Amino acid sequence: MRAYQLGRLLVAALAVAGLALVGAGVAGLPVRPPQPDGTAAGHRTVPAPRLPPLPRATPVEVRIPAIDLQAPLMSVAADAAGALEVPPLDRPDAAGWYRLGVSPGETGNAVLVGHVDSPDGPAVFFDLGRLRPGDTIEIVRNDARLVRFAVHGVEAYRKNRFPTDLVYGPGDAAGLRLITCGGRFDQDTGAYADNVIVFATRAA
Repeated sequence: MRAYQLGRLLVAALAVAGLALVGAGVAGLPVRPPQPDGTAAGHRTVPAPRLPPLPRATPVEVRIPAIDLQAPLMSVAADAAGALEVPPLDRPDAAGWYRLGVSPGETGNAVLVGHVDSPDGPAVFFDLGRLRPGDTIEIVRNDARLVRFAVHGVEAYRKNRFPTDLVYGPGDAAGLRLITCGGRFDQDTGAYADNVIVFATRAA
């Protein structure tokens, strides 16, 4: 078993209680982060096109035209407790790629994570809740390939009900998961109650 697969299993086992994403809860934000429609009552899978998997390569940029997002990607791993790391708060414009999992375009679910806000205002994944099925996500890799994914679900989960298997679990197609914070912000704890997760599958 490859080293990054072992790392993925470690995080999958330890992240059930929810990811340690920071929500700065900026009092001056003009609006709350957009939230997905409905609740996470169930996750629907979609047929994936028959595309040969790509070799492993480091993703360097994420683009989401529907929310006018173009952001650099940095590599992240897991902390000592097994929780997914996130980019530092002084880089609210950057998203993180979980480097112990698969890279975008390989078979399985590649995972990106980013802050929803920062002390200075909205951060890279502030608008994830606005995405809808059919929207396109583009990933630029360091091998000069651009990989396109089609969104097929955007859902909010309580952090103590994080869907580990749906995010990190194995798959027979190239999938993509984008994760940030959302839901109610607790001023006492300085954290959001939910994780917003975008589910996407590689498109032809």
